[in-house]
Amino acid sequence: MNQKVKLFSVLFAVLLSVSSLFAQENAVVEESPWSIGADFVSRYIWRGVNLGGSSPSIQPYLEYGFGSDNHSFAIGAWGAYSLSGSQTGQEADLYLSYTIKEMFSLTVTDYFFPDETSGRNKYFNYNMDWDKINSGEEAQTVHVIEAAFSFNGTEKLPVTLMFAMNVWGADSQKYKEVSGTLVPENKIVMSKYLELGYSTDVDGVAVDVFAGMTFDNPKIEKGEPEGFYGQRSAGIINLGFSLAKELKITDNYSLPVFGSLITNPEAENIFMVFGVSF
Repeated sequence: MNQKVKLFSVLFAVLLSVSSLFAQENAVVEESPWSIGADFVSRYIWRGVNLGGSSPSIQPYLEYGFGSDNHSFAIGAWGAYSLSGSQTGQEADLYLSYTIKEMFSLTVTDYFFPDETSGRNKYFNYNMDWDKINSGEEAQTVHVIEAAFSFNGTEKLPVTLMFAMNVWGADSQKYKEVSGTLVPENKIVMSKYLELGYSTDVDGVAVDVFAGMTFDNPKIEKGEPEGFYGQRSAGIINLGFSLAKELKITDNYSLPVFGSLITNPEAENIFMVFGVSF
């Protein structure tokens, strides 16, 4: 068996073992630890960046969660697939999160962007050996590993704060200046993103206001490529608000719908998104 496949199998087995210990502590199980669903959105906009092109996107998810109010864990998968059939916006991610007292969370996400025109996407290529990359002996991994820490807010303080940083993988390559010329280093930028949010309820409609920025400032004028978020300078890239409510269909079923107005001041873009959750 492939060593990386073994690693995933061992990790999942450990998580199941830990979850069984929590299950023994909590004799009464109120709901299933498994959750499954999907969102249908008119456009896939992520942190102020259009990843879905000009097509709607279907975004399925699977999650297994366990723990208590004081300590909870979740392991899951999330994807995004453009309905146009183009390669823009195809994504398959894995994540692992740990939450303390429902207030603070640490999440590690493995981002992966498959190419459906390719029979082999080299999902298990985790090469970050710069000697092999620079020589062309082996391609660089296309995975991006992100670590994110978030404050989830409280009932009395409905403010959220999230800081995320790429810690490994196919992030933007770092450059350094040598004799007035920028040359690539064998390092990644470790791109950083900070987002502040505020949530409230107005007449049964959930309102979320958000502002997100990136700190990384590529030297475009000296020939350095755009940053991981497509930015040409550090600044606010994700500013807007979302509204969400449930539309009553029958006495026993309501359909969650949401809409967002999103601007990207750094890129001078604006988007309107409508979505439905299933």
